[in-house]
Amino acid sequence: MRGILRHRNACIYLTGQVFSLFGDSCLWLAMGIWVKTLTHSNAAAGLTFFFFTAPSLFAPAASLVVDRLRRRPLLIAVNALTGGVVLLLLAVHGAGQVWLIYVVMALYGLSHSVLNSAQSALLTVMVPAELLPDANGGLRTAQETLRLVAPLAGAGLFVAVGGHVIAIIDAATFALPVIALLALRVAEPAPHPLAQRWRNEITAGIQHVMRTAELRHMIIACASAFAVLGFDETVVYAIAGDGLHKPAAFVGILIAIQGAGAVIGGPTAAPLVRRIGEARLVGISLVLLAVAAVLEIPPDLPSVIAGVIVFGVAIPWLFVGFVSLVQRLTPAQLQGRAYSAATTLVTTPQTISIAAGAALISVTGYRPLLAAMATVVALAAGYLLTRAELRHRLSPEGGMGQRPSTSGSEGRARRAGRAGTTVG
Repeated sequence: MRGILRHRNACIYLTGQVFSLFGDSCLWLAMGIWVKTLTHSNAAAGLTFFFFTAPSLFAPAASLVVDRLRRRPLLIAVNALTGGVVLLLLAVHGAGQVWLIYVVMALYGLSHSVLNSAQSALLTVMVPAELLPDANGGLRTAQETLRLVAPLAGAGLFVAVGGHVIAIIDAATFALPVIALLALRVAEPAPHPLAQRWRNEITAGIQHVMRTAELRHMIIACASAFAVLGFDETVVYAIAGDGLHKPAAFVGILIAIQGAGAVIGGPTAAPLVRRIGEARLVGISLVLLAVAAVLEIPPDLPSVIAGVIVFGVAIPWLFVGFVSLVQRLTPAQLQGRAYSAATTLVTTPQTISIAAGAALISVTGYRPLLAAMATVVALAAGYLLTRAELRHRLSPEGGMGQRPSTSGSEGRARRAGRAGTTVG
């Protein structure tokens, strides 16, 4: 982590992201609480996050834009536009406008599909390859650490002044990453125009991740796990209300506790990547997520808190391992599309499971959903940890393994005329 803190561009960028992530963390939880308050429905509150994740289905198309434009100007424009979109929430005045909250969350999710892909690609240009796990770990640590204060702030502000003030605060926080991006010193080569039909260009990222054995196994495991982990977006409200008999705003306290777990997990992610490899770290994080689900089943506050902390430790490990492996095994001209393809293949099952969880919870209750989460996620972890291709350790020189060679996906891209810029 010290290496990344000595890197000028990384420090500036991370500073801007901290403020933006604070606004994000306040908003998404407050929107769920807002919907729960207006409708008195756990399912309706859970659907808030469904509408946020649903636009990830369009990520492959959005990532083609990322790979065909300079990433810094694109990030500046999208951040500014998203800040304006959030202000639409000022028109919500009752249950009749819940649909507008869903619309804003959907546009917010579409924006994040572009922002996350462009950010991942920009990092590969902005930061040396050996510091990428540290940069990813720093971003995730900041995001998860903010859960210590942002959800409580969001829930507290919602109780004190309502959702409109939170919308204004979140809109304002998008100005900080714009300022940080303007201050960066990054030389981005001009992107090349389309070399093939647009359909082939859009699917190039999916083709790459599915042809690369390490990425394919990781995506299969993570997609299987997230096919049930989406239940948690609805289950958390039921744990607070039905299990612990607390008000909806207590969800903010649980998420803040999860942030405490992330304070432990985040800083250790990059060292663990170097020690055991990205995929093995992802597998271990899935084991912890299964344990967390089991701990949250009893309607007992200490057990639930333990589960939430374990969940918090696991999430940064999962994120850093997942993103770092995609970045390391992807050629420069495919960074945006490969990132979007990988995340879309994982978040699509998650989106479906969020909707399924919202529909099932009124029939089954939340405990069977947690049991299903524990079982499926444990099986996914077992699958990933037993793949021979992913038994990776550091080389004696300390490198993170092989870069993609021209005999693989990058070679196919060049032979097909897709060899583009060195932009990540």
